[in-house]
Amino acid sequence: MTLLKKTVAELQTLLHNQEVSVKELTEATFARIAKVDGDVQAFLTTTEEEAFAKAEQLDNQPNAERGPLFGLPIGIKDNIVTKGIVTTCGSKMLENFVPVYDATVVEKVNDAGMVTVGKLNMDEFAMGSTTERSAFKQTHNPWNLAHVPGGSSGGPAAAVAAGEVLFSLGTDTGGSVRQPAAFCGVVGMKPTYGRVSRSGLVAYGSSLDQIGPITRNVEDNALLLSAIAGVDRRDSSSSSLAVPDFGAALTGDVKNLKIAVPKEYLGEGVAKEVKDAVIEALKVLESLGAKWEEVSLPHLKYASPAYYVIATGEASSNLARFDGIRYGYRPVDAKNLEEIYLRSRSEGFGEEVKKRILYGTYALSADHYDDLYVKAMKIRTLIAQDFAKVFENYDVVIGPSSATPAYKIGHLLNNPLTLYANDVLTVPVNLAGLPAISVPCGFTEGLPIGMQIIGKHFDESMLYKIAHAFEQATDFHTSTPTIGEGN
Repeated sequence: MTLLKKTVAELQTLLHNQEVSVKELTEATFARIAKVDGDVQAFLTTTEEEAFAKAEQLDNQPNAERGPLFGLPIGIKDNIVTKGIVTTCGSKMLENFVPVYDATVVEKVNDAGMVTVGKLNMDEFAMGSTTERSAFKQTHNPWNLAHVPGGSSGGPAAAVAAGEVLFSLGTDTGGSVRQPAAFCGVVGMKPTYGRVSRSGLVAYGSSLDQIGPITRNVEDNALLLSAIAGVDRRDSSSSSLAVPDFGAALTGDVKNLKIAVPKEYLGEGVAKEVKDAVIEALKVLESLGAKWEEVSLPHLKYASPAYYVIATGEASSNLARFDGIRYGYRPVDAKNLEEIYLRSRSEGFGEEVKKRILYGTYALSADHYDDLYVKAMKIRTLIAQDFAKVFENYDVVIGPSSATPAYKIGHLLNNPLTLYANDVLTVPVNLAGLPAISVPCGFTEGLPIGMQIIGKHFDESMLYKIAHAFEQATDFHTSTPTIGEGN
């Protein structure tokens, strides 16, 4: 793992000076995957043939054409389509689905000269927060293999934490980048809705979904977001606002910045060790010149039920396309059209997905639309207004990324109410369309704790500034799991 322990800046110097080839770095990446992924189980598919072909091409590229991400390995969550590479969404429904085009973000990482080394495990159709809902395998937390890595982007977070890749792309519908980043002790950014194109992302909740980078540190995260952000003619919801140089925000200067800490984020249900770690992190920022005060976001208590009505309603609509006719799972012995429809969906979807489709269909039905969906949308507006009011006087909002550290595999699998309750810390960000980043801020019993920094619309630069200043003042980001060390 010698090469993969180097920083991105060090690797870029070696690659640009041709002291190390892209092929050698790619070989080191696959060697690391072979060494540890049998335990971590982060990858659903590895793409050695495609990766080495890309590496050979890049090694012939002139230095003048080599950018800041040149030659670096990246893993892609398996609900982001990749041309010629199976994209399953962690579901039996798409077990053999091979897309004919690349998602916009995949095109952008290819254009940046990155090397895609595989597709990463996830909860089926991004519906879950532990990666226990994958139809294919259980991903393990590299810090303690008996614990979950979080979800639904558990594979992307675990792969980065285990040193299998330097970068990964996850997706965040209600916390699915930030929570696994917290559980795995890495950095995860959920950008502003519209900052990154969703073209080529298999939709769960279209008004909530956003693709985001997961990395080992803040600087690497800023580099990757700069590469994938921007307007896209194939996504009408993507923003035409210019993409700043996020790396330029890493000044370390947070003097006089005002931080709001919602009392609801440190209230009942948040573990004491998590509260303590976040408070200590706030004291670090205070020592750097920032100021923080307690505030209230009064409608947060309604965020989780509103989120599940909206998300499942959108999922019910989005997943209607999987009917066994054009693509996806189809029983070979079905006797008629009705049986194709019935068995394709009942056999192709897992239990959690079927539950959410049923919930969403119920919420959108004529008898319940006004009482459920319309009310949920009104609550969404109230939550957005709560944040807007706070941002009139404060630069960012800070709280935990998750109410607890990573829990043991199977511990909460059959306790959905507890899993849903944990979402109250993350889903308001998606409901309001805001950017948020999770950075490591502590450990308890060998497991990482994450701090969440929430910003104004399209103000990712501010989040990176504060996250980087905190990172440079602490050493949590330098800690790595011991998995794969020694013989």
